[in-house]
Amino acid sequence: MTFEAVSYESIPHVLVSGIAISLLCSAVGLFLVLRKFSLFGDALAHSAFGGVAFGLFIGIYPLWIACAVAILSALGLTKIRQKFDISSDAIVAILLATGLGAGIILVSMSDDLEIHDIEEFLFGSAIIDTQNVITILAMAGAILAILFFTYKKLLYSTFSEEQAKASGISVDKMSYLLITIAGVTVIISMQMVGVLLISALFVLPNVSAMLYARSFKQTMMLSMCFAVSATVSGIFISYQFDIAQSGCIVLVAAAIFIGSLVVKGSGLVKTTGILAKRA
Repeated sequence: MTFEAVSYESIPHVLVSGIAISLLCSAVGLFLVLRKFSLFGDALAHSAFGGVAFGLFIGIYPLWIACAVAILSALGLTKIRQKFDISSDAIVAILLATGLGAGIILVSMSDDLEIHDIEEFLFGSAIIDTQNVITILAMAGAILAILFFTYKKLLYSTFSEEQAKASGISVDKMSYLLITIAGVTVIISMQMVGVLLISALFVLPNVSAMLYARSFKQTMMLSMCFAVSATVSGIFISYQFDIAQSGCIVLVAAAIFIGSLVVKGSGLVKTTGILAKRA
């Protein structure tokens, strides 16, 4: 098993794409965390792994197949949850286990499958070419634009579904939109941090920011700062010590969270975060 570290030549590409991905994950992840769907990104990633394995199995570029599999699986299970009143955590567990199980079977059936290809999707890759950077920037920009224009509706349906319905907002459509956006975000991010670590970028920066910020906007801005800091620091640590970039990014994000707990616990910051308000 080989883990790729960032090389000097790849730093500009990895930095640009990493910053775009961190901004995107923190923005989308905040809605998921507030809806108590913290592990939904992880479930989407594992579901996408089944799509990746299928794409590699039939010899087609796997990311777009993974995107379709992740989104359709999530939308289908969400519809089932609404119809049969299944809990959210059960849906996450089903999505996670099914995608991973399907991926393992397809990998075991492929005699000529390169293990290195699987490792790239599981643990992330430090090699991102110009074409991938352009694709990441374009898709990240499109998703952030959609979030900007649907911000109020998503926010309203996140905090109070009943009031949102009374105001004429289609809560179901907003949920489907968020799931679709989350699925595309997972596929974009999977290239950098991999299937196994993707949920960290959705959850850690947001939970850290929630300890400080008093409003949704403050939380999102602070979360983006934490996510970008963790990504940039992780990339340079990976390059400096020749270790896997995905693990570095996640550990820096975890260190920010632990530091936030220490700061809040010691009383150095007196603000009541958004977590306390929702408790």
